[in-house]
Amino acid sequence: MTQTVLHIDASARDEGSVTRELSRKVVASFADATILRRDLAATPLPQVNKVWVEATFTAPDERSADQNAALELSDALVDELQSADKIVIGTPIYNFSIPAALKLWIDQVARVGRTFEYTAEGPRGLLSDKEAVVVVAAGGTPIGSDADYATPYLKHVLAFLGIHNVTVVKKDELEAYIARAA
Repeated sequence: MTQTVLHIDASARDEGSVTRELSRKVVASFADATILRRDLAATPLPQVNKVWVEATFTAPDERSADQNAALELSDALVDELQSADKIVIGTPIYNFSIPAALKLWIDQVARVGRTFEYTAEGPRGLLSDKEAVVVVAAGGTPIGSDADYATPYLKHVLAFLGIHNVTVVKKDELEAYIARAA
C-alpha cells in the first residue's frame, strides 16, 4: 500500500536552507510514497482572525458565507493533513522557537471537531494514526537544550492533535535516521 507523505517546509530561505535540504532527503527515503508538499514561505498563510475563530465555533450548517470563506483554506490544510500517513516538517529554529510561518500553519490546522475534540477527560487528538518526522536545524541554539523551545513545542502540538509517534532528526543524525527508516 502506498503511503502519503505531507512535506512541510518552514524555512524562509529558498537557497542555502539546511532544513529544506535535510527534509528533502528524508522525504526521498520513503520509496513509492505519494508526496504532498506545503512550502510555507512560498505560499504564506493568513493569521486567524475574528471571523475565522467564530466560524470554528459555529456548526458547519449554520455558518455564514463569510465564515465559510474564512475557513476554506483551513479546511484544505486539514484535509491535506488528514490524508497523510506521515508528516515531515523541515524547520529551522528562529529566535529559540519555530518560524512564524509554521505557527500560522498550526493555527490553521488545530481545529476543534476536525483535528481534536473536547471530552470529559480533556482534549483528545483525532490524528492518532499518523507519524511525524521533525527535521530541525539551528545556527546557535543547541537542539534539545534548555534554549530550544521549538522541538518541545512541536512535539506538544503534534501530541495534542493525536500524533504521538514523533521523531526529531538533527543534521548529524540524518544518515542514521534514513538507514533505520529504509
